[in-house]
Amino acid sequence: MFSLRRISLLLLVLTLSSVVFAQPGGGPGGAPLPPGQNPNGMHVYIWAGLKSHGEGLHDYPQFLADWSKVLTQHGAVVDGALHAPRAADLERADVVIVYKGDAGYVNDADKAALDAYVARGGGLVSMHDSLCGPDPAYFATLVGAAKKHGEVNYTLEAPIHYSVLDKASPIMKDMPELTITDEAFYSLTMAKTGTFHVLANNEIPGTPSAGTHKGEVVPQIWTYEHPGAAGKTARAFLYARTYVRKFRERVDPEDAAAWDLLGGQSSGR
Repeated sequence: MFSLRRISLLLLVLTLSSVVFAQPGGGPGGAPLPPGQNPNGMHVYIWAGLKSHGEGLHDYPQFLADWSKVLTQHGAVVDGALHAPRAADLERADVVIVYKGDAGYVNDADKAALDAYVARGGGLVSMHDSLCGPDPAYFATLVGAAKKHGEVNYTLEAPIHYSVLDKASPIMKDMPELTITDEAFYSLTMAKTGTFHVLANNEIPGTPSAGTHKGEVVPQIWTYEHPGAAGKTARAFLYARTYVRKFRERVDPEDAAAWDLLGGQSSGR
């Protein structure tokens, strides 16, 4: 069973910029903050998208709805939308969580804003097929690796076994080897610079879409660090698993330690 500590670490622990730009005060335009919100908490922007695929799959709006509540309740200052963050959104963000199909499709203005955010040390968390787009070489410069839209580079539903490579990592500590019914990616385009650190990989199972890629060992969970501007380090974390709401309902809401990462408190304190 996954604890809330595990999920929070997977989402956030290695995405923090070297300096957290927490912004005290009221909401936009002086609006009052939600009751109990921590005004000095980490600023998280959730970049979601419209739902695609079948029932319970790729439910990006549900992720935004669920995690905006959870993170707010536990000390973060959360914003988000079903479109890419604008420059003004990113000025206030410490971490951007991306769960949107084909997030690599960005216009010039959004790309410039995202590049500037990463250059100043902003953190990124990319989940599942967010790493897909028309130019994987570019998106890999943000998150370490990406895949090209329109190519067959996925297993579809299959038993995916996660082999943990770095058990000493605070993200993976105490995480067991596990097999879940999910989707794995292969034929990734890797970043040419920076530090790509594999946390867990998968041996691609035999599926009709995998074809001759069966048996390849491919990273599915990793971190990526590269130099930003003015000595800052840009950090990204990628988790290839899809989001299922029932998975969220199984986590432990009383795991206080996880919320220390957000500068807040769990309901168990």
